[in-house]
Amino acid sequence: MFYREAGQFKTTYAADMAVFPIRQDRIGLALILVFAFVVVPAFGSPFFIETMMLPFLVLSLGAIGLNLLTGYTGLLSLGSAGFMGVGAYACYKLDTYFPQVNILVWILVSGLFASAVGVFFGLPSLRIKGFYLVVATLAAQFFLEWAFARVPWLYNYNTSGAIEVGGHALFGVPVTGPNAAPATRYLVVLSFVTVLAWVASNITHGRIGRMWMAVRDMDIAAELIGIRLLPAKLLAFAVSSFYIGVAGALMVFLWFGSAEPEAFDINLSFQLLFIVIIGGLGSIVGAFFGAAILHLLPIVLRALPALLGLKVQAATVEQLTFMLTGALIIAVLIVEPQGLAALWRTGRQKMRVWPFPY
Repeated sequence: MFYREAGQFKTTYAADMAVFPIRQDRIGLALILVFAFVVVPAFGSPFFIETMMLPFLVLSLGAIGLNLLTGYTGLLSLGSAGFMGVGAYACYKLDTYFPQVNILVWILVSGLFASAVGVFFGLPSLRIKGFYLVVATLAAQFFLEWAFARVPWLYNYNTSGAIEVGGHALFGVPVTGPNAAPATRYLVVLSFVTVLAWVASNITHGRIGRMWMAVRDMDIAAELIGIRLLPAKLLAFAVSSFYIGVAGALMVFLWFGSAEPEAFDINLSFQLLFIVIIGGLGSIVGAFFGAAILHLLPIVLRALPALLGLKVQAATVEQLTFMLTGALIIAVLIVEPQGLAALWRTGRQKMRVWPFPY
């Protein structure tokens, strides 16, 4: 088989702890990046990019942020949509006050505002956990939803109550607004997701990631071996909220183009949580698998009757899509409760030792 690591010797601890220690993994990742950065923008239609790829990337980034908190640290949260809204509104206000600054800078800075809000609402995590923490983060979600709709200063007193994105350019190329090409916006979002996913992977493979996983597995034992629970949990909330806030800014400025408070309702929080569960808790790649199942698969199922030449009513197609997607999710969780990432890890391990039993 081609998936062998024979002859690939590790001479340092850094090489042994690398995120992709096997040469075939690095080659596969390079091919995926070439496909994403070159093939998709060159040959993908505007409909394909705006309807499928942009939402897929934004949801994947938000799921990565939630996975850092829930999958790696074991802290449940239902306030993800609210933190995405904090990132979006913060980016909008910063762009309003300082329009001369590049919008990409404000997208990153908006994550810091979401991080600060996440730390504030993460303070109860030292005293409570489990479903009680879910209730606390749910309260944060409802409070932030209320603020987005009831505080006119956040949306600059617009009569519509929505935040609207103006035109911005990078090196003379429009990246936001009506003049920005879908391929350009896609490349910007893809660059953010690629870099932040790489950073998250390195964090989880290092000392901070091991600290979070110790807290997740047994917080009392983690405290006994010298891990300070409050800084560890607040750091998880801070990093997670930063990622989610950046995802919210990308969603409004590079996907929607404008947004109302209803865009950050509780349904989005549930969607991100389902993406994490289906993709696999404690896995960066699982966020991409889960986003593909919950966003890309329904689109493919809706288009399937037309591709096969079948005349089916739109309402029927919609209901069948919900049924098939739900059945597939249940099947995946029955086969592998740890999510699609666990199936991926098992398949890779079997390829490494094939044809010997595993």
